[in-house]
Amino acid sequence: MSRPPIPLELLTPEEMARADRAAIGGGIPGTALMHAAGAAVAQTVRRRFRPCRVLVLAGPGNNGGDGYVAARLLEQAGWPAAVAALAPPRAGSDAAWAAAQWRGPMVPFEEGEVARAGLVIDALFGAGLTREVDGSAAALLRAVRVPLVAVDMPSGADGGTGAVRGFAPQAALTVTFFRLKPGHMLLPARDLCGETVLADIGLPASVLGDIRPRSFRNAPGLWRLPHRGAESHKFSHGHVTVPGGAAMPGAARLAAMAARRAGAGLVTLAASDDATAALFRAGEPGLLVSDTPPEALLTDERRNAWVIGPGMPAQRETLSLLRAVIDAGRQVVADGGALTAAAGEPHHLSGAAILTPHAGEFARVFGPPGPDRLAAARHAAAMTGAVVILKGSDSVIAAPDGRCAINGNAPAALATAGSGDVLAGLCGALLAQHMPPFEAACAAVWLHGAAGHQALAGAVPAPLVAEDVLRGIRPAWAKAVAAGG
Repeated sequence: MSRPPIPLELLTPEEMARADRAAIGGGIPGTALMHAAGAAVAQTVRRRFRPCRVLVLAGPGNNGGDGYVAARLLEQAGWPAAVAALAPPRAGSDAAWAAAQWRGPMVPFEEGEVARAGLVIDALFGAGLTREVDGSAAALLRAVRVPLVAVDMPSGADGGTGAVRGFAPQAALTVTFFRLKPGHMLLPARDLCGETVLADIGLPASVLGDIRPRSFRNAPGLWRLPHRGAESHKFSHGHVTVPGGAAMPGAARLAAMAARRAGAGLVTLAASDDATAALFRAGEPGLLVSDTPPEALLTDERRNAWVIGPGMPAQRETLSLLRAVIDAGRQVVADGGALTAAAGEPHHLSGAAILTPHAGEFARVFGPPGPDRLAAARHAAAMTGAVVILKGSDSVIAAPDGRCAINGNAPAALATAGSGDVLAGLCGALLAQHMPPFEAACAAVWLHGAAGHQALAGAVPAPLVAEDVLRGIRPAWAKAVAAGG
C-alpha cells in the first residue's frame, strides 16, 4: 500500500506547539494526541525491527510522555521494555499521565542499561530543544551502540535550524508527527535522523489556518512549470541572454544550454570578444551568439531574462552590466562572478530576481550564514529584494516576503564544477517563461536535483560532470509534471 504524500508545509517547533494548542483548544485531549504519538512510534518500531529488549530514554516533557506510551504498547505486544528517566514529568502534565500508565520496569539512567538493550528509543527532548545536550544525557546517548529510534528529532538536533546543540546521536529511524520540521531537512540534523517517518496523530489540517506556515518542503505542487499551448511561439516563452567571459567561456555555455532545455524560447550567448564569439558559434546550433556589447542588447525588450555571472570576472565591469540590466527592468539571475564582485557590498545586487550563492559566495557577500541558514537566507533576501538560493545538498530558497523552501532531492554527485552554472540557466529559463522568482527558483533547484538523479540512474556510482546533468533535465521535467508540478 502506497504512503500518502508528505505535506509541503514545514512547521518550526514553535509553530508545532501552536498546532498542538489549537487542536487541544478545539476539543482534542492532549492525552489523546500523546497516545497517538506513542502508538505511532511503537507501530513503526514493530514494522522495522525484530522483537528485542527495548530501552526508552524518557525526558520530563511531552517527548518523554510519547516514550512512556511507546514502551507500554511495545510491552503489551510482547517486547521486553524498560524506561530510564532523565527526570520525572511535571505533576499534572500529559507526560505525567503517560508515565502513570507505565507499569513496567524503571531502570537507572546509566550507561550499563544502554549496554543491555537491543534497541534504544530516544524520547529525551525532541524538536523543541532550547539548550545544549550535555552531562549525563549526552554521555548516555554517546554510549548507544545499537539501533536508535528518535521520537520527533534525535535529542540535541535543533528542529528549527538543523544545527546540533552540544551532542546529538545518529538515529536509524526518526518518527515525527503531523508535519516535518525544518530540522528534518537541514544538515547536519537531516543525516542524523536516518529514515524519517511522518505519522498522522489526529491533528486536523485546519489548525494551520492561523499559523500560516512560511517554510515549505520544495517539491512539485509548491510550484507548477510553464505549459505550452497551441498558441505558444518562441517569443511567448522568453529570451534568455547569457553574457560570457573569455577566461571561462564554458560556464556561460552550460548556463545557456540548460536554459534551452528548460524551455526558454530563445537563448543568446553574448560574447565579450571575437574569439569568444567564434568559440560559442562552434557549439550547439540552436544557441544564438552575439558579439554586440551586452548593454546594447537591452534595446530589444524581448530579452526579458538575463543570467549574469557564470564565468565572468569578479570586477566592477560585471557589476556595471548587472546594474544596467536591472535598471532596464529585466529579470536577472546573479551568479558566480557577479556575486563575488559584490563581496561585502550586497546593495549592488538589489533588484535582481534570483541570487545563487554557494556557502563561500554567501559569506563573501553577506557574511557567514552561521548555524541558522534559514534565517541567514531570509535576511539576505529581505536586504536585496531578491530570492536567494543558498546552495548545498540541502539548498535553502528564501523570498523577500519571508517564504522559504528547503530542497531535499539533490545527490551529492552534483558537487562538481559547472553544476551551479546549469542551475543558473534553469533559473533564467523559468523567469523568461514568466514564473514568479520564488517559484522559478524552487522549481529550478528541484529540477537540478532530479536531473542529477536521472543522470545517475542505472549506473555504477561514479562522479558526474555538468554535461551529464544537462541530459537529465528533460526527464526531470517530465517527472515534475507527472507529480503535479
